Amino acid sequence: MAVPKRRTSSSKSKMRRAANEKIVVPNLVPCPECGEPSVPHRACPSCGKYKGKQVTKVSTPETAE
Repeated sequence: MAVPKRRTSSSKSKMRRAANEKIVVPNLVPCPECGEPSVPHRACPSCGKYKGKQVTKVSTPETAE
């Protein structure tokens, strides 16, 4: 079984752990229907349309009454 020959320095272990903390912000584009920011290639969360077609039903407080 393989055993490390030397102790891993704190610098090396922190560098290795730092790679997992990178947060990637999603690219947001305006929805062509309503103009709200949404993730590309997904249905708009505010209006429920994708490529000009209604694909999800969105309930808003105004229409829920």
